[in-house]
Amino acid sequence: MIISIVTAVHPGALPYLGTAYASLDGQALPDGWTWEWCLQEDGSDVGAREALPEPDDPRVRIGSSRKGGPAVARTMAFARSEGELVKVLDADDELTAGALARDIGALEAHPQIGWTTSRVLDLMPDGSLLGFEGDPPPGLIDRGTVLTHWRQHHRAQVHPATLCIRRDLVTLLGGWMALPASEDTGLLTALSVLSEGFFTSEPGLRYRKHPAQSTAHPDHAQGAEWAARMSIIEARADALSALTNRS
Repeated sequence: MIISIVTAVHPGALPYLGTAYASLDGQALPDGWTWEWCLQEDGSDVGAREALPEPDDPRVRIGSSRKGGPAVARTMAFARSEGELVKVLDADDELTAGALARDIGALEAHPQIGWTTSRVLDLMPDGSLLGFEGDPPPGLIDRGTVLTHWRQHHRAQVHPATLCIRRDLVTLLGGWMALPASEDTGLLTALSVLSEGFFTSEPGLRYRKHPAQSTAHPDHAQGAEWAARMSIIEARADALSALTNRS
């Protein structure tokens, strides 16, 4: 069985791609499981292969497409993937030891859930790690809970950069929302409407903070673009909720 890790790659993340690979290469998986890493260059001549310490690793599959942002790149990576499970990993982040095994274990133990998330530690420029308050209790997350929290705070209750999802749900939702940012939050809120989820309190990701990341853009958390992103994320989730409640 395969777990597919999908990663969008842009030039600003290249200095960190090697450590992302190392964090993936060090994962110990349950018996019968293997991983593939589907890297998608966002534009031509990004140079992902040259940035990897083991560019000929057969588990690493690199593709490229016209520049369209992280949502397009992740969806294109997903289109090339083969795994029963789909795991997000940003090119500048790092998995913690055992992260994939915990995701697989939760999804195997709870066949009714469609997705998992985990606690995140911010990886600061000086190498220090910072957590934050507000995580839900570990365990099952009821349908709609993440959407309710997001509607109240416009902040996800769990971190979408840690998502691991059953393949059929990613396919059903068409991949990541076609937005310049918050595309992963849009996917998370939609998943929350359609399926129960799971939260692991043990950190599963070191989320790197650096000036070139997309969340550092001045339009990320305010202004007309932000308002439009929030509006369409909520509208899609509401439409899905209305549809599922009728069925």
